[in-house]
Amino acid sequence: MPDVLQSAFNALLEELQNSESLIRLMISTLLLILVIATSRFVLRRFIRRNIQSSEMRRRWLIQLRNILLIVLVLGLVVIWGHELRTFALSMVAIAVALVIATKELILCVSGALIKGGARSFNIGDRIQVKEFRGDVIDQNLLTTTILEVGPGKSMQQRSGRLIVLPNSLFASEAVINESYSQEFVLHTFSVPFLREHDWRVAQQKLLQLAQKYSEPYLDQAKRHFARLSYRTGLEQPVVDPRVTIQLHCAEELHLIVRLPTKEHDRNQTEQAILVELFAEQDFIGDSVLKR
Repeated sequence: MPDVLQSAFNALLEELQNSESLIRLMISTLLLILVIATSRFVLRRFIRRNIQSSEMRRRWLIQLRNILLIVLVLGLVVIWGHELRTFALSMVAIAVALVIATKELILCVSGALIKGGARSFNIGDRIQVKEFRGDVIDQNLLTTTILEVGPGKSMQQRSGRLIVLPNSLFASEAVINESYSQEFVLHTFSVPFLREHDWRVAQQKLLQLAQKYSEPYLDQAKRHFARLSYRTGLEQPVVDPRVTIQLHCAEELHLIVRLPTKEHDRNQTEQAILVELFAEQDFIGDSVLKR
């Protein structure tokens, strides 16, 4: 394989050196790069001056970078297309070797196309892929960068760690998007109790607190999910706060709290409810204290 690769590469170099159009192709390539660089400079200045929202500005800057990169690649293919077809036979061995050597890069680009075509998530969304969970802050053809949220699936605060995911993950793994509903989410968390604890009082208290903290924007959340259901064609979910029971074993149960909250306030809302729940009572129960 190395001898075949070397001979094919030498043949390709000889053909390029003998081509009369090599200078024209090089000039066209330089002009394309100059146009792309100038467009990038002008458009970046326009975006920075005219878009006030920092999140929206970052999203447009990233989209601009990715679009210009695609335009550059397509332009190079158009410019060098005839030459590539001319030397196709010489490039077969090189192409096979490159595919083997760049397998991971090809998988990353494929994953980027899959996630882009499926519209799995956008900048600012909270996603989970395998055990990696966090807020998306950057994405390109090869990688996606997230700020880790955790530890664990139940935590809603950032850990301070940066995770760079290869896009090849999106070609083989499921993506969980926790921000699909954008402005409002139906946030769920559980509070564990033993069967002998005073969990019935805690259940009523949790329901009151969930209603209290969701009341200021409950009507807005209902309208938001109604629009989302109309747009997606799905049945509208029940938005009102509720507390349900889940049995994990004979001695233990979990109170599952679900309430509507703003997407960026779910951690603060959960912590406020838990602090107020246990501020005046621990719900141990009289039967436990008598032991």
